Amino acid sequence: AFDAHRAAPDAAALRAAIAGHVARLTVEKPKVATRKSSEMALEVVNTTLPNTIGGSADLTGSNNTRTKAQRPVKPGDYSGDYIHYGIREHGMAAAMNGIVLHGMFRPYGGTFLAFADYCRGAMRLSALMGVPTVYVMTHDSIGLGEDGPTHQPVETIASLRAMPNMLVFRPADAVETAEAWEIAITETATPSVLCLSRQNLPTLRSDDGAVNRTRDGAYVLRDVSRRDATLIATGSEVEIAMAAADLLAAEGIHVTVADARFAKPLDTDLIADLVARHRVLVTVEQGSTGGFGALVLHHLAATDQIQRLRAIRTLTLPDRFIDQASPSQMYAWAGLSAQDLTTEARKVLSATAKTKIVRIV
Repeated sequence: AFDAHRAAPDAAALRAAIAGHVARLTVEKPKVATRKSSEMALEVVNTTLPNTIGGSADLTGSNNTRTKAQRPVKPGDYSGDYIHYGIREHGMAAAMNGIVLHGMFRPYGGTFLAFADYCRGAMRLSALMGVPTVYVMTHDSIGLGEDGPTHQPVETIASLRAMPNMLVFRPADAVETAEAWEIAITETATPSVLCLSRQNLPTLRSDDGAVNRTRDGAYVLRDVSRRDATLIATGSEVEIAMAAADLLAAEGIHVTVADARFAKPLDTDLIADLVARHRVLVTVEQGSTGGFGALVLHHLAATDQIQRLRAIRTLTLPDRFIDQASPSQMYAWAGLSAQDLTTEARKVLSATAKTKIVRIV
């Protein structure tokens, strides 16, 4: 048992278990929040690996970080494998770093994504020291709805992506959530953040799970034989992009949808292919103006792809906090609904039809 705990996670056993889980998901196609998808994936992870330790900063019921067989660590009884850290986000993050450095266990801990700032010093040390601590951060967007602006992580994801040696996952469905867990828990020198939704999201993937596509950073989720444009989205906005693609198809406009749920690093070959085949990109992610769209632009410039574009439009949140309402109302107020995305794509295509080079940022 001692040697099993000291050993690295059994990547082959976990790959087989996750592949089986994904195969079931693509048949059952659950429509659940990715925080719930994470709990489902953790049932697989914690059953397969002997040395995981979960926890949460007083938000277990919201983060969905405790699986059925886990027992809490208690005063005088340290045999459990789940830690109730209390409202101590920084303390939780620092303690998990220490647990990883000790070498016997692989910890993960949960809080709301907006509370990442309370963890940031310890998270930065995770990245700096090269320890694979896993941060489960739920309520990842304005889609959290009625919880309101105090919980809206509008600038948080961009700030975490800016941190060197930090993997930031924003999965779109249950399949990608499971694949993100496989990557995060088998990392050896890089911490991970799983940014997970409060609102339900449909299962979009339909493959058998034999290959972990999340490792690619981004991939084409919906393709067409003749591309007029590509919509690139992450997380809960992928569902919106897919709905917009349906609306555009009804108008005779053919668009590809690329899913970039693991947006750093972006896949160079994929971006080159998207640019080469039609040269019109529309990105969408709820977040501040320095977020995902800026990351795509930076990547295009760094790989000399931007000169080949005819147009790019980046859709983000307005630079303000949004009042509380239902998720659908929140996205409509922010200008990030499927209809909004359809309108913006139509505008970009209309502009490119009138001139040879258009840059819309």
